[in-house]
Amino acid sequence: MKCIVTGAAGFIGSHLVDRLLAQGREVVGIDCFTDYYPRAQKEANLAAAWKHPHFKFVMDDLNRLNLRALIGPGDLVFHEAAQAGVRASWGGSFQEYIAQNIAATQRLLEACKETRPARVIYASSSSVYGDAAKYPVSEDDLPRPISPYGVTKLAGEHLCLLYGKAFGVPAVSLRYFTVYGPRQRPDMAFHKWCRAALTDAELPLFGDGEQTRDFTYVDDIVDGVIAAATADCAGQVVNLGGGHRVTVNEVLALLTAIHGRRLKIVYRAAQDGDVRHTAAEISRAQQWLGFQPKMSLAEGLRAEYEWLKREG
Repeated sequence: MKCIVTGAAGFIGSHLVDRLLAQGREVVGIDCFTDYYPRAQKEANLAAAWKHPHFKFVMDDLNRLNLRALIGPGDLVFHEAAQAGVRASWGGSFQEYIAQNIAATQRLLEACKETRPARVIYASSSSVYGDAAKYPVSEDDLPRPISPYGVTKLAGEHLCLLYGKAFGVPAVSLRYFTVYGPRQRPDMAFHKWCRAALTDAELPLFGDGEQTRDFTYVDDIVDGVIAAATADCAGQVVNLGGGHRVTVNEVLALLTAIHGRRLKIVYRAAQDGDVRHTAAEISRAQQWLGFQPKMSLAEGLRAEYEWLKREG
């Protein structure tokens, strides 16, 4: 059984590639190295995979690539590729989000309609919920995204559902809640805050710090993703959250303790598209996937801090 991983050089995609290779699977990684953040970091994410005899890398855009030549019957397709970022999705850049998050997903599903993989696992986002009416949010709650990025991720979910119903493509959508850990993108909060601490720089905080997030360690996410490849959940949507809903101020207190020195926090206005709270109801993931987050927030934050410290 071959595994196709789109967005293989990204934060979550590269961790998934490493895990699949460790399980003895043949992996084909696809990435086009968009310029959202430096290519050098993405190439470093695959440092171990490059050397593995069961890893093949294809550098191309999903909107151009001959996907039918890569995907075969019975393969597992992990669709991690996306144009990321809530704040960057406004204005003229929205065209890139349409291309990478909607058009590319439709093209991948169109290929899967013909090639008949065993499962398509689509990486969605908690951003589809927007400012929910209650917390924690369950998969049955009405999604109301408040950012263009969230809109595109929800569109991808709908495409998976459509191709499942119309053509039998066995797709499942996983809604990730604020993933963190080593290799995290440089535009994400934990990466910015750890780097600011390590360089004794100002640490920007958007809002009052009392907003909450359900933080999920990357290894726990990968556990859920791999379980979804074989679980009886085709045609479904599943939350993957870490069970660590805390305020941003509490996170910064943890980082201060890890760093051992006071942080230079600079408060700024909240940004358009940023939700006030997130919290995942994960009973469906527990029941269907056997999902159980293992990493504590304190341990996970320290792991990311130490990774950035090693990276210099």
